[in-house]
Amino acid sequence: MADLNQFTKWTPHLLSLLRIVAAFLFMEHGGQKLFGMPAAQPTAGVAWLSLMGVAGILEFFGGLLLLLGLFTRPVAFVLAGQMAVAYFMRHAHQGFWPLLNRGELAALYCFVFLYLAAAGGGPWSIDRLWRRAA
Repeated sequence: MADLNQFTKWTPHLLSLLRIVAAFLFMEHGGQKLFGMPAAQPTAGVAWLSLMGVAGILEFFGGLLLLLGLFTRPVAFVLAGQMAVAYFMRHAHQGFWPLLNRGELAALYCFVFLYLAAAGGGPWSIDRLWRRAA
């Protein structure tokens, strides 16, 4: 039983690590839409007021807020909704299985963000620093 306690003490820190890594990877999708990078070949970004542009804004700047752990719960909730909409708009009509309709990443982000909306940003977040200062 003592071995399980060793792992349990790392749980809050791994929550922060999950948030940071997921946010960084998510920001890349927004950066690709808005700025055309990172990309194998340089491309022009989309119009910011288009549907893809708004998605890019949410992905890049929402991802940045998550990366910092700032307003984690509401931002994660909005991004979970965005990923649910993305899944059903882009992927679900192509078949039931996420692997076959290429929607597994949208589905995974949706549930990771939903978890972050419930669990918060963890100890390595600006949200936590603000709570300590108050």
